[in-house]
Amino acid sequence: MKRAGLSFFLISLFLAGCFLGNPRFAFADEASDIQSQITSNQQQVASLEAEVAAFQKQLDALGTKKNTLQSTISSLSISQQQLATQIKVTQNKIASANLQIQQLTLSIGDKESSISADQKAIASQLRKITENEQTPLITVLISSTSLGDAWKAADQAIQFNQALDDNIADLRAARTTLATNRDKVTAAKADLLALQNNLKLQKRSVDASKAAQQKLLTDTKNQESTYQNLIAQKKAAEKAFENELSDLQNKLNLIVHPNLLPKVGSGVLSWPFSRAFMFNCSKRKSVFGNLFCISQYFGNTKFSTANPQIYNGNGHNAIDISAPIGTPLYAALSGTVLATGNTDLIKGCYSFGKWVMIVHNDGLNTLYSHLSSIDVSKGQKLGTGQLIGLSGMTGYATGPHLHFGVYATEGTKIMTLRQFRGSTIGCADATMPVATLSAYLNPLSYI
Repeated sequence: MKRAGLSFFLISLFLAGCFLGNPRFAFADEASDIQSQITSNQQQVASLEAEVAAFQKQLDALGTKKNTLQSTISSLSISQQQLATQIKVTQNKIASANLQIQQLTLSIGDKESSISADQKAIASQLRKITENEQTPLITVLISSTSLGDAWKAADQAIQFNQALDDNIADLRAARTTLATNRDKVTAAKADLLALQNNLKLQKRSVDASKAAQQKLLTDTKNQESTYQNLIAQKKAAEKAFENELSDLQNKLNLIVHPNLLPKVGSGVLSWPFSRAFMFNCSKRKSVFGNLFCISQYFGNTKFSTANPQIYNGNGHNAIDISAPIGTPLYAALSGTVLATGNTDLIKGCYSFGKWVMIVHNDGLNTLYSHLSSIDVSKGQKLGTGQLIGLSGMTGYATGPHLHFGVYATEGTKIMTLRQFRGSTIGCADATMPVATLSAYLNPLSYI
């Protein structure tokens, strides 16, 4: 190999590395601009999230006050402001996700260009070496006029091989970065889709809250006395319903086999809310005295035993989880929708309101009630964590919450009180889940 040709190749290879291995100025400027926009969006998100937290403090403070029309309306109004702010947060996150995808796509294009150009440069130089340098290295060494010339020729050959090895290593590293960035784009697009779906839900939540507020104002004519009368009517109607239901529960000839149920503490069920919602609950222990926003436990709790007109002395047959109207609800376990219903369709029936019951394959049913909207239908197959509806305060509910019940499948029926014993009052014609007393299970035993 001739020394002049080899030196020319090394210089060319060095220059190729300088110009092709570093980002082009245009790419650097555009990438910097995108990053600035992402940083600005992130700062806005942080500021908006602080506003969301401030709204939550106001809601928690209102929750400790007496249940009046004004406090209820104020809670709904603040919830709507909080939701509007959360929508802005989501919109900023969507904008950031789009910018991230743009940034990664730009980087992918730059890497692909660099790889292509680098490969062409190497191929071109190798062709020139092959075409112009026909003398083998051993011949050059033997024909050298001095030992110094021979060492120079050998050293240049070593430099050539090292430069080629380095350039190949750079190409491999660029390909690895390219593959990584493509994976990041795929993940960013998935995040973007989730954010867009979340935005749709948040907008629906605002609509549900406004609808509940308007209905309350219409029903009460914005009068505190009318509101208190409405609550009294609900309690009286609920008492009659519970008496009827209790009688039915005691007479249902259904046998529950405990050995067919999952073991207590098995954790087969998930919380029917998003992780973000449950994380927020964990920070509000001072409000509820627990980490899960539970406002009413299962069984003979202090509240249930102090209010026998509501629970007929049998204790609370589910857990109540405080949740703003319009909070997305998810299936606690995969299964099939056994039935859905709305007891509010029967005048004077203050019970479950809008409800969904899912039957699972392990001997359990789960009930979700007081919903503002239902997103599933009877017979539909569901996966764990699939959206089933939005929380609300339909039925017997003086505040927004989810009534989450767990039942033994064997001891549960979907029927009306009229179907079973010819009842003609209250909720006689409202379709709902009913169960023998031994079929009511503590949800916390399985979450």
